[in-house]
Amino acid sequence: MTATSSLPSMANKANHFNDLPLPLHIATLTCVRAGKSMPFTREQMSAINKAPIKDAVEVDFMGLRVDEQADWRHHGGPLKAVHQMPTATYSKVNEQFNLKVRVGTLGENLTTEPVVGMPDMDETTVCIGDVFQYGEEKVAGADSVRLRIVQPRRPCYKINDQIGQFTKVPNIASWITKQGIASWYFEVMRDGKIDSGLPVFLIHRPYPFANLKTLWQLVNQKEKVAAEVINPWLAIECLEESWKVALRKKIG
Repeated sequence: MTATSSLPSMANKANHFNDLPLPLHIATLTCVRAGKSMPFTREQMSAINKAPIKDAVEVDFMGLRVDEQADWRHHGGPLKAVHQMPTATYSKVNEQFNLKVRVGTLGENLTTEPVVGMPDMDETTVCIGDVFQYGEEKVAGADSVRLRIVQPRRPCYKINDQIGQFTKVPNIASWITKQGIASWYFEVMRDGKIDSGLPVFLIHRPYPFANLKTLWQLVNQKEKVAAEVINPWLAIECLEESWKVALRKKIG
């Protein structure tokens, strides 16, 4: 069976920011987190545990300068420079599996809270290509950080090991994947400093159809998809290449 072109329109319905003028103050940065590479499960190292940072931290093309990565093949680098996850992901995991997993356990650097009248930043309200500014134009004499979403996060076995080492839940990563609540990665468009309490502005949305929830559905569904649905995604210049490869395989 080949899917029709309904998914982009579904994305538009889910996306609450599309009809509002930019720049748009959408959220407050409530916490900035970084981790240190430490011994993990399976005799490996990991920096998946992220602790809050009290002071402003510099951000460059590789991410937060105080943040570490243990597995450079799968984590970090310019196209995975900064990781943001909605706090609602934790609420959903804890409710589903009767757990008490704390925020910061799953490797995110940034946590936000919506301003009054705005929906939360999550997979239904952000798009590939969105550029967000964290702070006013200048922060403590330095440029404010600008970040662009280039791909969702792919949940891996480290999520299972991170939670599973304290619980008997075997495969939370698979459940997160099926729910499409995997969070996202930014590339850094402008270096600067970042700190909790800063306002978050959506300043550019070149691909309003490119909702992360829709992308996740397209890549993970079993059915083939019409080329007319996939081609607009392939034209997104900033979408990380492995996602384009996955999308091309869905054309039928």
